[in-house]
Amino acid sequence: MSEKRNIFGSKVGMILATAGGAVGLGNVWRFPYMAGENGGAAFMVIYLGCVLLLGVPCMLSEFIIGRHGASNTFRAYSEVGNGSAWKYVGFLGVLTGFLITGYYAVVSGWCLQYVYASLSGELQGDATYVTRYFQEFSQNPIRPVFWTIVILLTTHFVIVHGVRKGIERFSKAMMPALSVLLIIIVIASCLLPNGWKGMEFFLLPDFSKVDSGVFLGALGQSFYSLSIAMGCICTYASYFSRQTNLLKSAVQVSLIDTLIAIMAGLIIFPSAFSVGANPDSGPSLVFITLPNVFNQAFSSAPFIGWLVALMFYALLSLAALTSLVSLHEVSTAFFYEELHISRKRGAVIVTVATCIIGAFCSLSLGAVKELEVAGLPLFDLFDFVTGQIFLPLGGFLTCVFVGWYVPKKLLHEEFTNWNTLSGRCFGAYLFLVRYVCPVAILAIFLHQLEVI
Repeated sequence: MSEKRNIFGSKVGMILATAGGAVGLGNVWRFPYMAGENGGAAFMVIYLGCVLLLGVPCMLSEFIIGRHGASNTFRAYSEVGNGSAWKYVGFLGVLTGFLITGYYAVVSGWCLQYVYASLSGELQGDATYVTRYFQEFSQNPIRPVFWTIVILLTTHFVIVHGVRKGIERFSKAMMPALSVLLIIIVIASCLLPNGWKGMEFFLLPDFSKVDSGVFLGALGQSFYSLSIAMGCICTYASYFSRQTNLLKSAVQVSLIDTLIAIMAGLIIFPSAFSVGANPDSGPSLVFITLPNVFNQAFSSAPFIGWLVALMFYALLSLAALTSLVSLHEVSTAFFYEELHISRKRGAVIVTVATCIIGAFCSLSLGAVKELEVAGLPLFDLFDFVTGQIFLPLGGFLTCVFVGWYVPKKLLHEEFTNWNTLSGRCFGAYLFLVRYVCPVAILAIFLHQLEVI
């Protein structure tokens, strides 16, 4: 049983769905701590340049493959590559998205736990208590697994309703809600005493702190934040209409994604500076540092502090969920199209499998320490393999595929919607995807493997 392929019903729905697929914890969680570790505003300026020179061309390349192939990522690469071995680059994208879904759901589940903890007042306490709370929760054998399954079942509910009634309708509701929450929390954070110091750190660049590591970190973050090489962009593009302006859409999605990342920084840095917290506390920033920041910053108005914390973790949960929906769809489309089964059965396969992966990844963080490979807990192993190997490798191969293998005529036709749009930027795009993007991605890859 195969399902008739659908497309997005409106331009707004298409942009919001694709932006929602890109927007996730990489924007609200990873971008602020990366900026904190790399000089704040200086990192942000370099990051913006990376989005323009690397992110947009790579996203546009996946748009072209996805729309032209009009199928799941594996088959789309096969269609564009005329059945050659390049189809396995598409399969790598499907595999990457599938594996990320499993362990990403664990962190997404933590966000739901912190929504619950904020509601119940469990996060009230000093820094030692908040640190111990996260450690005990993340190593608990039951609660993290429970929340992992809850968020995957929520994702499943969206996916089984299809492109228009599921993904598009969900995105039209969630993306505006996410934006409203962002604006409210940004205002509350920036009005805190000494909040201006955080804004200054984030908005006034100090290029004396810039070195090659900052450039490579910004390149890697732009790649991660825009969901390049995870199969999401290519899969969603397969639901684009033939009238969609691919270049304009890539720019719009990148702008939305970047704006949300900047707004996340305007939440975290003013809050941190208002209580003298360290803005470069790394991945622990959201789950250990920020609860304590909210408790201290709003100590004179505990209810406001409770409300801001609740809204912030609700924001994180929404961002995580929009990304999970796009990641889940990558594998679901692959299974139901390649196995010729219904969307529902394809989604069930993905949900069950990722629940199992998520459960093992969660347990590996402390409850069952034997769940490790080469000294790495399964969670860290999945993160390393997908983030430091599969993503840059997939992105590099996609640039080589599009820049050097795909016929230039096909690229130009997709770029210009069959000569109905201007092709003035086509030469610049082709130059970037042939020469600039592969070199930049290769630099990221070697840097992450500590070769350079």
